[in-house]
Amino acid sequence: MGIYLFLLEYAVDKFEVGKLPIRYLERLLSRIAIKDKRVVVGPGIGKDAAVIDFGDRYLVAKTDPITLTSSKVGWWSVHINANDAVCLGATPRWFLATILLPEGKTDQSLAEEIFTEILLACEELGVTLCGGHTEITQRLEQPIVVGQMLGEVAKEKLVDGTKAQAGDEVILVKGVAIEGTSIIAHEKGEELRGRFPEEFLNRCRQFIVEPGISVVKEALLANNMVRVKGMHDPTEGGLWTGLYELAVACGQGIYIEADAITVYTETELLCQAFGLDPLGLIASGALLVVAARRDTDRLIEGLKREGVKAVKIGRLTPKDEGAQILRKGKLEEITPLSQDEIARILD
Repeated sequence: MGIYLFLLEYAVDKFEVGKLPIRYLERLLSRIAIKDKRVVVGPGIGKDAAVIDFGDRYLVAKTDPITLTSSKVGWWSVHINANDAVCLGATPRWFLATILLPEGKTDQSLAEEIFTEILLACEELGVTLCGGHTEITQRLEQPIVVGQMLGEVAKEKLVDGTKAQAGDEVILVKGVAIEGTSIIAHEKGEELRGRFPEEFLNRCRQFIVEPGISVVKEALLANNMVRVKGMHDPTEGGLWTGLYELAVACGQGIYIEADAITVYTETELLCQAFGLDPLGLIASGALLVVAARRDTDRLIEGLKREGVKAVKIGRLTPKDEGAQILRKGKLEEITPLSQDEIARILD
């Protein structure tokens, strides 16, 4: 009866493009029984990667696809998966890729382009491409790369959110929404031409490089500067959903001040053009860090010396206070978005 009601509750409407609704996903994940005691961190909301005990260290494993853009999918795949591994404190080491190519649109040039992108990104991060699979797939409109990143971390440097507590502070490294800004400029360039100078649009397209979607450097720096208690890279659903996921992963509530959040001017302008909320726009390139109050200033100043911008945007609160954000003078509840803002403008 319980499983029947579980399915019936979500059987009325079709799901939208993007992640499964978080509360539905929570119920799916609750059915997973981890019997292997070597699995230290298993699947869960806000859990960026799995962690497996390998004796003197932990193996961190992550998989994620690139589906929202057709540009530089190989390069994106390496960096997006590396971001999730490093949020557990791990150094990315080994990468595997499943490359699905569209029927009737694939030639030697496309295949070589994606392979070259993957190899370039692996070289940038010091990662070894060690396996995968490639095929031409029926009824596929654009290339899809599903990446798998493996990394390793010393046991004492693992960052899994379990040590976070109310009163710890939340720091935003870089700003929002780097990935969304680049995707909009790439995918909607023709529509935007004439509304914005070409120099502006080119700068937006290059957001994946500068400020950059990778948070590997920033996360490793942070974890070496202070005793980081939690890290999360907001992706689909933007910073808004990422904050909710961070709170769940830490087992706490969260309070955020919207005025403290760094939103890039380019992002603001593109979002205004399409009526989008920057806080709900896919946000790879930002990094959320949880640290004890006594360590916050030292971390922010240390990152600043390395040329990395970071700002305090809020704090963790007791779990029963929920997730809240002070925005435009009003206190709002942070609930996971049903769909990323970018899905509203992409076919």
